[in-house]
Amino acid sequence: MCQDCGCSITEHSHDADEHTHDMQNVHANPQLNNKITVDVITKILDKNDHEAGHNRAHFEKHGVLAINLMSSPGSGKTALLEKIADMSKFKFGVIEGDLETSRDADRLKAKGIPAYQIQTGSACHLDAFMVHKGLHDMPLSEIDVCFVENVGNLVCPASYDVGTHLNIVLVSVPEGNDKIEKYPVMFRKADLVLITKTDLLPYIDYDVEAEKKEARKLKPNVDILEISIKDDDSIKKVIEWIEIKRMQHEKNS
Repeated sequence: MCQDCGCSITEHSHDADEHTHDMQNVHANPQLNNKITVDVITKILDKNDHEAGHNRAHFEKHGVLAINLMSSPGSGKTALLEKIADMSKFKFGVIEGDLETSRDADRLKAKGIPAYQIQTGSACHLDAFMVHKGLHDMPLSEIDVCFVENVGNLVCPASYDVGTHLNIVLVSVPEGNDKIEKYPVMFRKADLVLITKTDLLPYIDYDVEAEKKEARKLKPNVDILEISIKDDDSIKKVIEWIEIKRMQHEKNS
């Protein structure tokens, strides 16, 4: 949890007064090894997890597979969703998270995809309460998959369950060969790691196999795909992966 960026200062419709009081305690006692701070953080995360379970139940009631997309800024989350919109047979909606602007949601709406924009202000991640608000604007009875495109950040989103069933984490070739090793919490949460912008490999010193090895050190059974939005075959593999997970979800529901 970030104290400096104010990532936990969000207005929740549930227990808002109590949440504000909790955050005042955190800022009055900013040391992470302080017992009061640890207790407050634990309380906040417990509330978030409870709301995340509520979100998941909401998705399951409508037979929707929910997928959390996480990455650093500029890795290609929105571009990937645009390509999936062009190529997939399943119907999907997107809950978008950014600090400011509705540009990503507008891009998806232009493709005919239902998208709800959450502007977090100072919060550098989405939480379950924010996503819950977005659910009321999603036509869940008309879609098969709901993507939550999280705020671009390789740290905080990994700590907050937003109520999805799966996590896809993107890491792009231009980011270099150290992101998986530097940000292990994020990649331990991944069900699928996408190495994006592989069309740039001829121009950038990037060791794909080394990054795959790092990812599997953290999570031996994680699925990994190399993709480029300029390579339709690579996007088809992502769609196929989602379709398999969707069928498994339907079977287990």
